[in-house]
Amino acid sequence: MIFYSGHIISTITIRLIDAAGGDIEKAEMGIVFIDEIDKLSRKSENPSITRDVSGEGVQQALLKIIEGALVSASAGGGRKHPMADNPMIDTSNILFICGGAFEGLKTVTREKKNSIGFGAEQIQEECHETALDNEVMQDDLVRYGMMPELLGRLPIIVSLEELTQEDLVRILTEPESALTKEYKELMAMDNIELEFKQDALEEIARLALERHVGARDLQSIMENLMMDIMYYSPGTKMRKCVITREMFLSKTISRSIPKAC
Repeated sequence: MIFYSGHIISTITIRLIDAAGGDIEKAEMGIVFIDEIDKLSRKSENPSITRDVSGEGVQQALLKIIEGALVSASAGGGRKHPMADNPMIDTSNILFICGGAFEGLKTVTREKKNSIGFGAEQIQEECHETALDNEVMQDDLVRYGMMPELLGRLPIIVSLEELTQEDLVRILTEPESALTKEYKELMAMDNIELEFKQDALEEIARLALERHVGARDLQSIMENLMMDIMYYSPGTKMRKCVITREMFLSKTISRSIPKAC
């Protein structure tokens, strides 16, 4: 399985073959996840006839490989390098999964729900809350800026729930490359044991939710928290550092290190 985000379309097959160890037959049964597909939305429903500044050209390029075709997987072939290897790969049996945040899609779906009469505002709000869960249709995505031809090649549309505070705490602690585990290993290099209290993890997750950035914001929050600690702690006699909620909320973490840890 490979992840694609923001590169030239032709590199998808190249990276897929690399992930399969150069085995073309194995790559032809692979999985490709195309992230941030919503960033390719065009600015209007009308086809672009001028310079492509909205990602429409990338959507056009995706059509061929997603629908299934025999495409070139050469990184350097063509007129400039005519002697380079030019392997071909059949994309018919490759599973393509596209994902994106689709910011503003709620507004698109809500525009379909025009209620009148007594209680209209309440009904419309209820429809707004459930629209993404049950009623996202292809025409909603077309109005958002996705090409109908591309959506026709993606027959299954699924909406996901937003991450909760509990989900973010699990992201901080459970994965093999979790941020808390990473910082524990870094602190262990200086013979310092690092411990995160549950209330501190919950506060970090709450702040990430408040910023509406998602799991990506956990990295910046943790860096801001640990920067002074990792800078000052090696020069002390500290052997254990416990991160609490009060310590996280403190604006003078560096001054409180000897006491808090």
